[in-house]
Amino acid sequence: LAANLHAFEILVGPYAVAHLRVAQKLRELGAHDAPVNIYLNDTLESPTAASEFRASLTHERLAEEHSRARSVKSDTRVIVCLGNPPYDRQTRTTDGSPPKRKGGWVRFGDGSADEKPILEDFIRPVIDSGNGLHLKNVYNDYVYFWRWALWKVFDSTSDAGIITFITASSYLRGPGFAGMRRKMREVFDELWIIDLQGDSIGARKTENVFAIRPAVAVAIGIREGAPRPDIPATVRFTRLDGSAAEKLEELERSQSLRGLKWDECETDWDAPFFPTVNGAYATWPRVTDVFPWQHSGSQLKRQWPIASDRSVLERRWRALVSSNGAQRSRLFRETRDRRIHRRYQRLQGTSRRSPSIADAGIKTAMPKIERYAYRSFDRQWIFADSRIGDFMRPAIWRAHSEKQVYLTSALTDVMGMGPAATATCHVPDIGHFYGRGAKDIIPLWRDAGASKPNVNLRMLSLVKKTLGRQVTAEDLFAYAYAVLSSPSFVDTFWDQLELPPPRLPITKDPDLFRRVVDHGRRLLHLHTYARSFAGPSDDGAVPQGSARCTEAVPGHAYPTTHSYDAGTGILHVGVGQFAPVSEAVYGYRVSGFQVVKSWLDMRKPRKKGRITSPLDEIRPERWTFTNELLELLWVLEHTLDLEPEGEALLRQVIESDCFADDELPQPLARERIPQSSDDSSYRAVAASVSGSAMSYLLPTFD
Repeated sequence: LAANLHAFEILVGPYAVAHLRVAQKLRELGAHDAPVNIYLNDTLESPTAASEFRASLTHERLAEEHSRARSVKSDTRVIVCLGNPPYDRQTRTTDGSPPKRKGGWVRFGDGSADEKPILEDFIRPVIDSGNGLHLKNVYNDYVYFWRWALWKVFDSTSDAGIITFITASSYLRGPGFAGMRRKMREVFDELWIIDLQGDSIGARKTENVFAIRPAVAVAIGIREGAPRPDIPATVRFTRLDGSAAEKLEELERSQSLRGLKWDECETDWDAPFFPTVNGAYATWPRVTDVFPWQHSGSQLKRQWPIASDRSVLERRWRALVSSNGAQRSRLFRETRDRRIHRRYQRLQGTSRRSPSIADAGIKTAMPKIERYAYRSFDRQWIFADSRIGDFMRPAIWRAHSEKQVYLTSALTDVMGMGPAATATCHVPDIGHFYGRGAKDIIPLWRDAGASKPNVNLRMLSLVKKTLGRQVTAEDLFAYAYAVLSSPSFVDTFWDQLELPPPRLPITKDPDLFRRVVDHGRRLLHLHTYARSFAGPSDDGAVPQGSARCTEAVPGHAYPTTHSYDAGTGILHVGVGQFAPVSEAVYGYRVSGFQVVKSWLDMRKPRKKGRITSPLDEIRPERWTFTNELLELLWVLEHTLDLEPEGEALLRQVIESDCFADDELPQPLARERIPQSSDDSSYRAVAASVSGSAMSYLLPTFD
């Protein structure tokens, strides 16, 4: 055992402790003179590069240690590799300085132009699939160790081997890890996944076996002989529920893999490591194939350009332009992607660049201020200016207008209880749905003129033909929203929704389709605060509900606290009172996100959470939000009133004959990308659909 056991440790303290403990254990087993092959070395360093340590006696010993470790990496046959590698995703620095280059040889190679880094096997398939946006999640220490282990145990030989790691579990389903999953399916014959859960930051919170925030999983990968790269590994999955103690106890009881209950996973090369979804749900089209273009919401990387009160933004801007030099840089909160001395292309309408923030003075025109969809049902204000946000998502802003509507959901992540989608008519934040986000925004229109719908046009044509009635892009959007915004959808398909994106049952019953569309239009009108999808009798105002302001909130006495009394149905905001407010309204949640509580927290006189700039401390001075709070309460009241109807419609849809995914055409690649200033690609898509089908969809191309 001792002669065949090798370990690497990069930190001196753990290295010394490991030496001591392994030597002690070997003595207990009777191997008193056995070598302890633990090396002070970075696992991810090159297996061929020579040591840099040469000069002193200490450096000579380190060089010798490095040489021994390099020999193990390059020449020693490893049959079993096991461990609990560190999890640490690389993030950008807040001061704009270059981040530490993590990943070593695995990520960057030896610098030779003739040899690509081995991490490329994880990255290239994701880029080729058009999901490069999600690759930021791959740059994590545990991923580098996985790639190193696959190289050491299998790529460098054609023999059998085993790798077993306990790591963060994000690779099980994340779209950015598709290349990693493909490589694992190529290398292994069998892969066993034990999902220990333990996510404390997502929508489905569970207890972790470690004192950490990310969910974890155990993976045991086996190859019995020569590689079979054309046959995907058989992947089996099991999940342990309960407390941390209960999970560890179950693992202790299971003396072998046969002691656990396993489900087989999908066989597609890039598919998530999760059990195959069966039943009718698995046959329906993915919502991302119905509405082909999805985009991330705006991500500013600083909080001060967003505020609940327009006047607050005006005061923050004046404070910023009244500063100079280093103070302005600190107030702005510079990052790698946004510096005050640089100029950036304008966000909308022109290719011209705006003057730099450093050149702005008291008389400089203030950036444009627009409404902003910060969180579900929470409308705030934002500086709509490319100089101020790191990732403003210009494609979204180019397509934005008063006619635009957005559906937001968890398209790449697991959602919790509540609706599977919410809507807004303002440009959404990356965390709009429930405080977290990725590529989760579905616009109704691809252009600001609302002439080019973001739908799979060939699919829409087939739906229209089958139903025997006119179906517009707005109809299909409203239909999807009626289905997805019903909390019963999440209740019904709780397990299936672990594999995003959601699937959409589209009924073939014309009358039922129409009723679902009508329901969705009412919800969209309500959830956009009466700005969109107006009916004949709508007057442009949010319909009033039961809640009233029964005790005014004085403008001069800004409330510092808020609370809710379930017994009396009174929502207290400082000395003000709002009633009646039901428990269901106050407790309304979107994947665990508490809508009313969060809305009130965002309007406290002191910011909740991390301060990104002294400008964050400029807060509202007078309470001006009574009407907006009432509108929020009324929207939630009416939403809850409509839920029984939505649940009944969803049940009828599920029981009806629905379109199957394999009978509907897939969207064309050009439909999945943002609209450019040249609409020739869209013309090409439209030309592939019959004129009769397009006549009511595309009023004009001119």
